Amino acid sequence: MAEAIRIIGLDPGLRRTGWGVVESQGNALRFVASGTVTSDDREDLAARLCQLHDGIYAIIGQYAPEEAAVEQTFVNANPASTLKLGQARGIAMLVPARAGLRVAEYAPNAVKKSVIGVGHGDKAQIRMMVRVLLPKATFESDDAADALAIAICHAHHRQSAAYRIAALT
Repeated sequence: MAEAIRIIGLDPGLRRTGWGVVESQGNALRFVASGTVTSDDREDLAARLCQLHDGIYAIIGQYAPEEAAVEQTFVNANPASTLKLGQARGIAMLVPARAGLRVAEYAPNAVKKSVIGVGHGDKAQIRMMVRVLLPKATFESDDAADALAIAICHAHHRQSAAYRIAALT
């Protein structure tokens, strides 16, 4: 039987970064934990990025994942919002990488396709399918549900040829 691997999924955002940890063993998935790291919007950008960094760092220390998956940035109509999201995403990629984890990236449509079966869907569909795939999962926000969906997507795709090749470089 395949060895269990612990995966953290991260749904980056400057205000709220969702996180979800699952264990994958063969085709079986098990919920470990989920939540949201928040930043104080009364602080300047650098302080908010530090808050995200420290929060993700603590979660990785507590749950000891072996691999990480982060959702890729989509382009907003507002360039300033896209830039801030990109900076939060940079923190979401940096912290696990500095902890020695392999970090995979997935497009939002790939995550949705892995979890709900189609590349377009709403938050309610994602929440429902995360509950189906991880019956013991608890999450207090859409951000945490999305992060669990990202972890599930990675569990399904982590052995793909493209991921194995990316891990070697």
